[in-house]
Amino acid sequence: MIVILKHGVDKEMRIPLIDWLQSQGLGVHISDGDYQTVLGLIGDTSHVDMDLIASLGIVDSVKRVSDPFKCCNRKFHPEDTVVQIGDVKIGGGNFAMIAGPCSVESEEQIVSVAKSVKAAGASLLRGGAFKPRTSPYDFQGLKASGIELLKIAREATGLPIVTEIMSIEHLPLFEDVDVIQVGARNMQNFDLLRHLGELRKPILLKRGLANTLKELLMSAEYIMAGGNEQVILCERGIRTFDDYTRNTLDLAAVPMLHELTHLPIIVDPSHATGRAPLVQPMALAAAACGADGLIIEVHNDPMHALCDGAQSLRPEQYAELAEKVRTVREVCAK
Repeated sequence: MIVILKHGVDKEMRIPLIDWLQSQGLGVHISDGDYQTVLGLIGDTSHVDMDLIASLGIVDSVKRVSDPFKCCNRKFHPEDTVVQIGDVKIGGGNFAMIAGPCSVESEEQIVSVAKSVKAAGASLLRGGAFKPRTSPYDFQGLKASGIELLKIAREATGLPIVTEIMSIEHLPLFEDVDVIQVGARNMQNFDLLRHLGELRKPILLKRGLANTLKELLMSAEYIMAGGNEQVILCERGIRTFDDYTRNTLDLAAVPMLHELTHLPIIVDPSHATGRAPLVQPMALAAAACGADGLIIEVHNDPMHALCDGAQSLRPEQYAELAEKVRTVREVCAK
């Protein structure tokens, strides 16, 4: 249920209503917009008298919301959420370019790539320290050492770092990580999501291999229900019957999610396609359809990459892509 207050109602006037709602065992999510304030009621609202609330002088209207996701629902929070990482903003018209190698391999490699992508306009550095691999024999990442190398690259370039967490037990290692990524395989690791909800740190949540948009939003709800509202959604392709691309990039998810939620949505064309030649066209399409950012894999020597070299762009290819993305966004803004 949502309660929309009349324009001009100040914070003091709404306190008695909020206190009464909370006394009914409900959580109250407050969204202050430029023109109206929305109170999102979380919990069992079946016993709440809608007519009584609607009759109050400060209330404009009362509506029931049938969607199971409340905190991330745009009906509860009509205005776009803007997630800020240092000086970087994502959402609400702010576009972020996140780039870097699939795996951190060495100090020389990660610092070189970080400098290259920053020169091309990237605003955040991605790099895998813990790698979830289908085969137990594949490179699993440098783990804690990889995070330390990411910090060195951050110091060298000033770029905030984004890296994936695999387990709750690794949380202490991520205290100085700017954005914690939850990969597709962990999208429904609900115990991990609950712990991330206790943090006050941006979380980049990737859609699972075969998950619906509702399931993605419910996973975001786990994080937000714990009090962490800094969630960024990522469309990275879903598994279908096609056998020429790694996954099928569901770009229709971007405008659909914008309709359903106030959270920012970025796109990962690297993991979606699995092939470097396909990354640029899908990145441009993502920018055109309203994504709030891109996360792209870049490696200084893809042929010898320890992980996912086939989908990684070389620095000069990334620079070309970044320039084209800027052009597409300028055209679409007109």
